[in-house]
Amino acid sequence: MSDGLRFGYGTNGFANHRLEDALDVIAGLGYDGVALTLDHHHLDPFAPGLAARTAAVARRLERHGLSVVIETGARYLMDPWHKHEPTLVSAEGRDRRVEYLDLAVRVAADLGAEAVSFWSGILPPGTTPEEGWERMARGTEAVLATAAARDVVCAVEPEPGMFLDTLAGVTELRRRLGDPPGLRYTVDIGHTVCNESADTADCVRSVGPLLANVQADDMRPGVHDHLEFGEGDIDLPATLAALREVGYAGLVAVELPRHAHAAPTVAARALAALRAAAAAR
Repeated sequence: MSDGLRFGYGTNGFANHRLEDALDVIAGLGYDGVALTLDHHHLDPFAPGLAARTAAVARRLERHGLSVVIETGARYLMDPWHKHEPTLVSAEGRDRRVEYLDLAVRVAADLGAEAVSFWSGILPPGTTPEEGWERMARGTEAVLATAAARDVVCAVEPEPGMFLDTLAGVTELRRRLGDPPGLRYTVDIGHTVCNESADTADCVRSVGPLLANVQADDMRPGVHDHLEFGEGDIDLPATLAALREVGYAGLVAVELPRHAHAAPTVAARALAALRAAAAAR
């Protein structure tokens, strides 16, 4: 922990590690928590024995003193041919995505996770925006019902190129659903550089107490490429200061899914950068 901020690392950046080994390394480096993407190689929610496997992960997290958030960005878990499909706005298969998110909520409840994070998906060609809103709202409502029954917070992430690509889109989704208290925001700080008109610190302030999950990486304007800190345009000290300012108490978890080939080294550099930025203000 660094002056009230808690840092984590995403398991999608440890794709070449067994989950238990990834957790050991992340804890050994000194992280406070982990952003766990449920995937075919990391606690596959569709595989047999989920309850027992989840219990084993819970014991390992407890042994290491790691907090956890659940991420749901598995690329080919449900469709080996099409990345991220089906989604909440797909023409077909949306029920399969809802099933995945429901399972993620159940895993989150069993692990005591701080939030379950998900995104909208890409609107298929020929689909109107209003059809997209209807699909997104209907699917989100179904997931929220499962989450409410288990006291789990859901957080929607704006993703460049997807139907909901800015924080304003998440705000509109919340409005259409009646501003449910269990539906909050995930902010990927790199995405704010890539895709938002306001700077990152102001994006954090605009969300304020509704911020439930933070992903951390660097990025350049208009380019959706997750970079190590210092390789893009993010003002990391100002961003961390804004998180303190709004009283954010959740994990700030590094999101570098394309760096798994050098995960331990990259994760060590990331933690050093986060700690240095936190100490700068």
